[in-house]
Amino acid sequence: MNPVGTTYRTLDAWQKACDLVVDVYQITRVFPDDERFGLVQQMRRAAVSVPANLAEGSSRSSRKDYRHFVEIAAGSLHELRTYLELSLRLGYLSGDDMRRLDAAADQLGAMLYGLEKSLEKLTTT
Repeated sequence: MNPVGTTYRTLDAWQKACDLVVDVYQITRVFPDDERFGLVQQMRRAAVSVPANLAEGSSRSSRKDYRHFVEIAAGSLHELRTYLELSLRLGYLSGDDMRRLDAAADQLGAMLYGLEKSLEKLTTT
C-alpha cells in the first residue's frame, strides 16, 4: 500500500501507461531490422519506464518520494514522444499511428500531471 492508500494497479495512469507500452511494442515490430538496437530499443525502454516508475513510486514510504517517481515517469513519456516524432520523420511511423499515439500520450501526460499535483498538495498539507 502506498502513502495515499491505493495500489498502483488501480491507477488509471498506470493502466493507460501499460496500454501505451503494448502499442509501442506493436508498432515497433515493423520498424527496419537495423533499428532493433536503435530507436526500437530506446522507444520500448522509455515506454516501459512510465508504468514501472509509477509502480515503484507507489511503493515508497513518502508522498514526496512517490511524486518524484511520477516526475520521472513524465520525463520518460516526453522522451518517448521525441522518439515517436523521429520515427515519423524517418518514415517508420505512419501519420495515423502518430496521431493515435500522440493523443494517448497527451491523455497520459495529463493524468501524470494531475497525479503529481495531487501528491504535491498532499505533501504540503
